[in-house]
Amino acid sequence: MNDLVGDARHLSPSAQEALRLRSVAAVAAGRDRGDVAAVFGVSLKAVDGWWAKWRAGGRDALVMRPRGKPVGVHQVLGEAEQAAVRQAVLEHRPCDLGLSGQLWTRRLVGGLIAKLCRARLTEPGVGKYLKRWGLSFQRPDKRAVEQDPEAVARWHAETWPAIRARAREDGGEVLFADQVGVRSDQVTGRTWGEKGRTPVVRRSGIRFSVNAMSAISTKGRMHFMVFTESFTAEVMCRRLLDRLAGHFDHKVHLVVDGHSAHRSPRRARQRRSQAQPAQAAPSPQPG
Repeated sequence: MNDLVGDARHLSPSAQEALRLRSVAAVAAGRDRGDVAAVFGVSLKAVDGWWAKWRAGGRDALVMRPRGKPVGVHQVLGEAEQAAVRQAVLEHRPCDLGLSGQLWTRRLVGGLIAKLCRARLTEPGVGKYLKRWGLSFQRPDKRAVEQDPEAVARWHAETWPAIRARAREDGGEVLFADQVGVRSDQVTGRTWGEKGRTPVVRRSGIRFSVNAMSAISTKGRMHFMVFTESFTAEVMCRRLLDRLAGHFDHKVHLVVDGHSAHRSPRRARQRRSQAQPAQAAPSPQPG
């Protein structure tokens, strides 16, 4: 419908529509078509074309039409297929569905589409679908499958306030201790998830190799040590508790997670001999 000439072509679509309607209204009122073309700065051919369209289809024949293909036209995947793929990406890891890896990439989503829908898409094509589904490429949050959300909430609401109050009464200090290492199921990188919602990668907390321990206080004081042994109650006592005992001249309330080494009788005896209370806390992952 862009049959304008001269400067009229630079008008916005809505302004062009108004020009067509005003020109036709002038002709309908009895004005000469040549005069109308001269007044509005368009060609006589344009005015004749608009008049013919108006007579054939009325006002609707002259209004703006959305440019480009309507949404959904010529899409490879149907609505049901798109919904199935989107749900699979949000609720599963690639390895859960017979693909490699734990994080979604455009290549892996394309592999899922090929598997579920028998359709082959380029990576840019997959990316268009992902954005259409409201997904973005994000760094996921890692969460252990063993975590008990109710225990975590209870610890924050009840146990932690009690520990903090007791430390104040004793004139002591609260430290949080944990050990870290390279895990066999380590996940790094980004994956596709809903915009505004960080995706979660669930992983097992059973298999890992520990090589370091650290303790940090609520005041920012940190103690860090590296070791090569597996983490046991003996290592816990000899490496961490003995060292902490030598650094403080007041009581220390040590908060640890539910690892078996933290609950062993040996660690309990070490704690009593040093008269330093230790508290257990639910952890996002064991160890």
